[in-house]
Amino acid sequence: MVEKKIFVFGLAVVLALGTLGFNWVESILPTADAHGVQAQLQSRFIRIEDETFNRQSLQTGETLTLQGTLVSLVERDLRGWISIFSESTNAGNRWEMLARDPPGNVFDIPGNSIVEYSLSAKALEAGVYHVHTQLNVAQVGPGLGPGQTVVVEGEPIIKPIPYTNIAYQSILIGVGYVITFATRPWQVI
Repeated sequence: MVEKKIFVFGLAVVLALGTLGFNWVESILPTADAHGVQAQLQSRFIRIEDETFNRQSLQTGETLTLQGTLVSLVERDLRGWISIFSESTNAGNRWEMLARDPPGNVFDIPGNSIVEYSLSAKALEAGVYHVHTQLNVAQVGPGLGPGQTVVVEGEPIIKPIPYTNIAYQSILIGVGYVITFATRPWQVI
């Protein structure tokens, strides 16, 4: 009889906590947030240091340049891809990449080395952006620099849609589907 009461009481507690959800956990264990520190975005393999910006405010059509150093913390060589990460309260986040140094999409980062980098992008839409250097390391993941707030003002720049590129890529995808299905043996289910 006592075991049934304990079981029923335990079931009632589980149901009551389930209806309350986990909102009570946040009141007991508050979360900690800090500017520039984001979970899982601080790489243990390569650190982004000395991140500098050429401007804090600009007009649409003007160029923002980020510079800094990538410090390899491991002995093995890595491959990476560097870009700009920006977040904003508006729906925009529109930048056009103009130049990358080291050049190319993917570059090698020698072990225990320091690599200077520079990124240039044109602002296409007004807004208040928080901009970071973003480094994606192969088989590791992304890492962000400390970042800075950048204010962009002016009329939006609308880039034309490259319909010829869309048509070309659609044709390539279609040919790929035809080859895939033409070479696949048909199975009867």
